[in-house]
Amino acid sequence: MAGHSKWSKIKRGKAATDAKRGAIFTKLGNAIAVAAKNGADPDMNPALALAIDKAKSANMPNANIEKSIKRGTGELGGDIINEYTFEGYGPGGIGVIVEGASDNRNRTTTEVRTAFSKNGGNLAESGAVAFQFERKGVINLKLGSDPETQLLEVLDAGAEDAKEEDDELVVITNMKSLAAVRDQLKEAGMEVVEAGLKYVPKETISVSDENQAQKIIKLMVALDELDDVVETYANFDIEESVIS
Repeated sequence: MAGHSKWSKIKRGKAATDAKRGAIFTKLGNAIAVAAKNGADPDMNPALALAIDKAKSANMPNANIEKSIKRGTGELGGDIINEYTFEGYGPGGIGVIVEGASDNRNRTTTEVRTAFSKNGGNLAESGAVAFQFERKGVINLKLGSDPETQLLEVLDAGAEDAKEEDDELVVITNMKSLAAVRDQLKEAGMEVVEAGLKYVPKETISVSDENQAQKIIKLMVALDELDDVVETYANFDIEESVIS
């Protein structure tokens, strides 16, 4: 498997803190609204089911989830939430992909461009960065007591690849198989920490300089804290000693 950016793990730690103060609910609600445009029934809409699962894992109230679904289907009226993807470069030439969801593209574009420019990066043209990534299903599993057996079960379930990262097993699937593989792993008794469609870097840029690492994280946090930004992806891999 191509190197997996440690940003995903750093971001989940940050998301847990954000969830405690409710800051993440706007992002989750927008993601649900976008997914619900293709149908309000999660049993018939896998993207919505994934968005709802993520919201529930952050303890988003059911009332908020239902309101977001109705907003997406147009039942509540008001401005329509649309999905946007931005590409850019960060310090050291790292590639960054930003997924946004909002009712005002101009506002979102301005905020994303400003976050890049103020933190040593720049917004790029569509397609300039995306070729460095692949759209994949990613499932984070709690590492079991017998990792070797767990890995074999994961591959038997239809996963393309998997890799141990600290106390987790990061599983890669093709986009269409994500839900089926996730459900099979759950049925096998494995604990799913997170699952979703993501941009996975084909190769990563190793970062060993602490100053550069701080600049990169500052940019990624600035992007992630924008209300209109749903997900952020990057192809850097900061060495463990630097993170510590």
